[in-house]
Amino acid sequence: MQFTRLRLIGFKSFVEPTEVSIETGLTGIVGPNGCGKSNLVEALRWVMGETSARLMRGREMDDLIFSGSASRPQRNHAEVQLLLDNAAGTAPAAYNDSAEIEVSRRIERGVGSVYRINGRETRARDVQLLFADEATGARNTAMVGQGEIGALIGAKPAERRTLLEEAAGITGLHSRRHEAELRLRAAAVNLERLDDVMGAMETQLQGLKRQTRQVTRYRRIGERIRQAEARLYGRRWQDALADVAAAEQALEAARRAVDERTRETAAAAAEQANAAAELPPLREAGAEAGATLHRLEVAQVELEAEERRLADTRRGLEARLAQIDADVERESGLAGDAAEALARLEAERAAAAAEREGE
Repeated sequence: MQFTRLRLIGFKSFVEPTEVSIETGLTGIVGPNGCGKSNLVEALRWVMGETSARLMRGREMDDLIFSGSASRPQRNHAEVQLLLDNAAGTAPAAYNDSAEIEVSRRIERGVGSVYRINGRETRARDVQLLFADEATGARNTAMVGQGEIGALIGAKPAERRTLLEEAAGITGLHSRRHEAELRLRAAAVNLERLDDVMGAMETQLQGLKRQTRQVTRYRRIGERIRQAEARLYGRRWQDALADVAAAEQALEAARRAVDERTRETAAAAAEQANAAAELPPLREAGAEAGATLHRLEVAQVELEAEERRLADTRRGLEARLAQIDADVERESGLAGDAAEALARLEAERAAAAAEREGE
């Protein structure tokens, strides 16, 4: 590949878009001091991936953007585009589909740089590898500056070896090798971390196995407890059924006793009514027999005797009524207790059925 054109926009002193054609053979730029000759070389270094602002004669990368003058305001961005001729097809396989390759780098003040190859945004590493494969780059020894010839003559063998490797075109291989070694070291670190994680996971697995055994034992004991509770509730259910049957028998007996006491009360009431119906004739007979003292006294004695007997009968009937009321109240209490017992037993039966369904 060959460099064919360099375009600068807002880079250092080149505030206006400036395009430099690099023709086949020798292309030179002549001018007085301060006209920007070194800026062109720095633009080449910068677009090829230079990351050191110090080597670009600045404190930070934003210093590469035109900072303004008395007659022109400062720019907020700078861009350098480098056009490469790929007619021979010597570029990497990813870029061999076009006869020309355009590499550009754009920087915005306070934001940072963006690299593009043929308009597609890419990494700085990809741009550096592209030029390294062509035995060039931002810090390639082929770009000779002031004092570098003497430094090359007095260079150490290792530095000369670097120069020979660049001339042989294997710098890209060394860059890829270095990147592969970094990835291998990162993979080794990840493997060590993975071993640590696996050790921690093994410890957690042992704990989980122990907890699983405990859960299994808990479930087995819980099953036994549920079976024992089921047998206990079944026994309570049978006892409750027996209690219900006994309560029903007691209730039936109480109902029969109440019926009997009701019949006795009706009979006593009938007798009382009959006795009350017999009193007026007797009184009338006593009034008619008043003429005869003897008969009156006899009748009076009989009436008094009859009155005492009726009083005794009445007291007996009242006592029976009181007894019947007490029996009725007691039977009502028994009936209420029996109803409560039935409701309680029904609730226990429903609870037992729900537990049996859950089991």
